[in-house]
Amino acid sequence: MKKIDFLKPLLHFLLIGLCITTVSRLFLFFNFKQRVMQVDDFWRIFTIGLRMDLIILCYLSFLPALLICVLPDAWLQRIRKFFTVYFITFLGLFLFMELATRDFINQYDTRPNKLFLDYLIYPTEVAGTLVKSYLGSIIATTVLMIAAIFLLVRFAPRLFHPRPAAYKARLLLFLPVAFLLFFGARSSLTSKRPINASNAVFSTDQLTNSLGLNSLYTVAFAAYSIKNEDDAAKMYGKMEIHEALARVRKYMHVPDAEFTDANLPLNHIQKADTLRKKPYNLVIFLQESLGAEYVGSLGGMPLTPHYDRLTQEGLSFTNLYCTGTRSVRGIEAVVTGFLPSPSESVVKLSNSQSGFYTLAGALAQKGYDTSFIYGGMANFDNMAGFFNGNGFANIIDEPDFDKSKAAMHGTWGYSDEDLVVKANDYFKSQGDKPFFSLMFSTSNHEPFEFPDGRIQLYEKPKQTVHNAMKYADFAIGKFFELAKKEKYFENTIFIVIADHNTRTYGQHLVPINKFHIPALIIGPGVAKGKTYDKLASQIDIPPTLLNLIGLDIASPMPGRDLFKLPEETKGRAIMQFHNNNAFRVGNQVVILQPDKQPLQFELKTDTELVPTQLDPELAKDALAHVTVASYLYKERKYRLKSQK
Repeated sequence: MKKIDFLKPLLHFLLIGLCITTVSRLFLFFNFKQRVMQVDDFWRIFTIGLRMDLIILCYLSFLPALLICVLPDAWLQRIRKFFTVYFITFLGLFLFMELATRDFINQYDTRPNKLFLDYLIYPTEVAGTLVKSYLGSIIATTVLMIAAIFLLVRFAPRLFHPRPAAYKARLLLFLPVAFLLFFGARSSLTSKRPINASNAVFSTDQLTNSLGLNSLYTVAFAAYSIKNEDDAAKMYGKMEIHEALARVRKYMHVPDAEFTDANLPLNHIQKADTLRKKPYNLVIFLQESLGAEYVGSLGGMPLTPHYDRLTQEGLSFTNLYCTGTRSVRGIEAVVTGFLPSPSESVVKLSNSQSGFYTLAGALAQKGYDTSFIYGGMANFDNMAGFFNGNGFANIIDEPDFDKSKAAMHGTWGYSDEDLVVKANDYFKSQGDKPFFSLMFSTSNHEPFEFPDGRIQLYEKPKQTVHNAMKYADFAIGKFFELAKKEKYFENTIFIVIADHNTRTYGQHLVPINKFHIPALIIGPGVAKGKTYDKLASQIDIPPTLLNLIGLDIASPMPGRDLFKLPEETKGRAIMQFHNNNAFRVGNQVVILQPDKQPLQFELKTDTELVPTQLDPELAKDALAHVTVASYLYKERKYRLKSQK
């Protein structure tokens, strides 16, 4: 054994790393035991976990192994601090990521992934949320990290410093050590491709599958995978673009003769049922995290009395599904009508920062004033940059509010109450000029801050998601109370719609019930007290709204005007959940996963998915939609002809 003493730093690194990930996996298993044990062969999270842990530990061991085996002893002693720093840094990262995992899973139903990286860009807002909502976790994590680093540093000479050994012996052992590390990192000698995150998928439960990974791996894999995000073919498979476009057009229910521009393949004229000399204004009130499960009129919790009463004054959508789990995905759907894709939302992508189609850009060309009104800082998630480059002439955000007159200023900005007052004042100032505006709420977001005395609390303590829902509903009611007193109200189409649900989680690859959201249209000519009950997608909302305002307008939007959809046509919805894409038509849903064959399920209910035989044509339609999304973005073909 003494002949291989020089390898002890590597062995100590591997063993400590495995201890961290294994103990964490056991902790997570017992935390989510009730959910995980519903999966057949749930114990595989531990065998898969060992394999995935060894992969990343072996990758990280290559460099120190090379140095230990090929450098002379004198050189190794000079750089022994490098080994201490190297090993402790990565062990610290392993520990930190595992300590952060439980709270992340509670919020997003999966291990830390690209969302974790996204939030690192906004330290002020995120720090405020963490301190107010996860202070106990922060304290515990800090204490454990300090203790662990202290112990690792104290025992570093015994654990990580290179041992003297015969140089010839070290050189002779380099090849077998390198082979073992290569085998461990690749985890297979027969597979054409190295093992990756998709090999941890053994069930239809997203959370259980993720427990077979470790969080440093999932975040590193997310960072590495960014290079593939704009190319659906690398994730789900290839399809010729002419076939993909034809399949997408089939779902649009637009006559082929309307597609007249070969260079902009989805552009067509969106025709209104009734043309108006004075088109209606359009206001979209986007609600943060208002899932259908919290809306009383949709069979949810009794948290939305104002919204529920307003359904008697307009048309409510009872079977509408959002496209994703982030606000930028909801903005993408309702403002641009763009298809969800494995890429980040176009709000944050480089090719779409100017010249990209939005309702604001299209209506600005028709003489509309266009605005984005938000109680927080509009630079969050790159909203201001995207809106400024794509037709929004006026961006009204946190610095434009008067703090002395505000109901409340919190972590995420001014309250929804302040937002609706500001918006109403702005709309009044437009006079007879037509306007389009996107209002975006903030109060229904952790740490759930809102003014006292506005609502009867649903529960105690005050700062809970259910109480925040009630306050968001209060602000909706206040907005319409104010608007009804103004002249612009009679000439405006309003829609209240959610961007996404609160927490999106469930035991299926795509938890479809968590994508169910409310929407309500109020305005002149809109049926009162009626419902639209057919399955619909968030991307169907913008073309439907254009019909209502009384303009014929050019559009590349692949969504459908729901009021012109033939009765016999089945509804369709598309949902992006992490790297899984669900394409639903009627009660059939095809789920695309990276590097996996598509799976098909029959929906008995939103929470009961029964595996069924794959319909190859439906699977091709699903692939077509993500293929077209990548193509239109990459080739800059999602714009008006007049845009460049």
